[in-house]
Amino acid sequence: MIMVKPAMPYLDVIAAARDRFDLPLAAYQVSGEYAMIEAAARNNWIDRDRVMMESLVSIRRAGASIILTYFAKDAAKLLA
Repeated sequence: MIMVKPAMPYLDVIAAARDRFDLPLAAYQVSGEYAMIEAAARNNWIDRDRVMMESLVSIRRAGASIILTYFAKDAAKLLA
């Protein structure tokens, strides 16, 4: 497995790793990325669920087959 950390600033690295390696590719959405979204949502600057899902979708679209995130339970509830 290859892991890219942090995920959001390195979407290009995730895409390049996906093109180069035929291994499971994990991306770790670090606590700072989580905290940024949570803080903006608390200030009513963003729609938390929409931005959370968009961040996860962007990581997936970049090529990650595994996403480690503090949003795991909340995302799973929205996907159910």
